[in-house]
Amino acid sequence: MNGVRARLMSTLAGQLGNPHGVLGKGVAFMLNRGNRRAIAAAVTAAAITEGETVADLGFGGGAGIALLLERVGAEGVVHGIELSADMLARARSGYRREIASGRLRLAEGSLAALPLADDSLDAAITVNTLYFVPELDAVCAELARVLRPGGRVVVGIGDPDTMAKLPFTPYGFTLRPVADVVAALEKSGCAVAHEQLPNPPIPHHLLVATKGS
Repeated sequence: MNGVRARLMSTLAGQLGNPHGVLGKGVAFMLNRGNRRAIAAAVTAAAITEGETVADLGFGGGAGIALLLERVGAEGVVHGIELSADMLARARSGYRREIASGRLRLAEGSLAALPLADDSLDAAITVNTLYFVPELDAVCAELARVLRPGGRVVVGIGDPDTMAKLPFTPYGFTLRPVADVVAALEKSGCAVAHEQLPNPPIPHHLLVATKGS
């Protein structure tokens, strides 16, 4: 029985990091529902204004894309970067009009190798993605690289102590102390403000990193 449970939890953890196939469709719905509060708070914390160029990095089920499109308005641009080919296909199907107009630009990529030019973003969000990257310093340096001077990225992570109690996190999640993530963002040249979302089901930390000039 333990072996079956381990396989189930490993499969779930893998899907959360890279939704795909038939199971991925259900995971996309679950991601949108479970992460919506944290994503909305991250968009608010990014202080996005109309006409800006922004990104959702590792957008998963795509809940953040609609919020970002609304924030930047008709003259702004939203980049959606995602590792999962299936989630990219889902977003391309759901946002045909925005893609055709150039307001939404989708691309495959990882946090460690973002397909974006240096100094190209005014703001970005990335929520519940850092669990799946091995090199924190390299990822934070990459986040800073794509920001313009004064640009900001909001990194959202579940509270590590709470996350550690979930049955699937031992199977492929890297849960880091919040202080370690703050230190890595500061090392990349960003000033970091720390906001908290204490409400259930999972308390979240929002790290608002602003790139220096």
